[in-house]
Amino acid sequence: MSYIAASLRLMVAHRALFRCEYCKIPDLGFGIPFQVDHIRAIKHGGLTILSNLAYCCPDCNRYKGSDLGSCLEDETVLIRFFNPRTDHWDGHFGVVDGVIQGKTTHGEVTVGIFQFNSPERVMYRKELIINELY
Repeated sequence: MSYIAASLRLMVAHRALFRCEYCKIPDLGFGIPFQVDHIRAIKHGGLTILSNLAYCCPDCNRYKGSDLGSCLEDETVLIRFFNPRTDHWDGHFGVVDGVIQGKTTHGEVTVGIFQFNSPERVMYRKELIINELY
């Protein structure tokens, strides 16, 4: 874990509009502080600079860990995760009835590893949608 200055954390949060840059839930009322994720982990040569940081909910940060990507079922090719600095969320994901669906291989692998659609997360996302917060 690396130290991230409070001023840099605030810049990352503001840029993300205080939403997880992976699953898009707002940090409003989440109950657990959001974190700043190294998109490319330090152990993989990533730096603690604004262009390599993402505002991240605790669930996405835990499931992502220091991984850079994964494979889809029955595949041997490594597919990188969605990168909030270089990719457009709507191009890789869609939301139907609270379920986030991957539109691309990057989206599909991210949905799977980050466990976007665990029952608790879908239920929470549906509540946010009902209350026009998602």
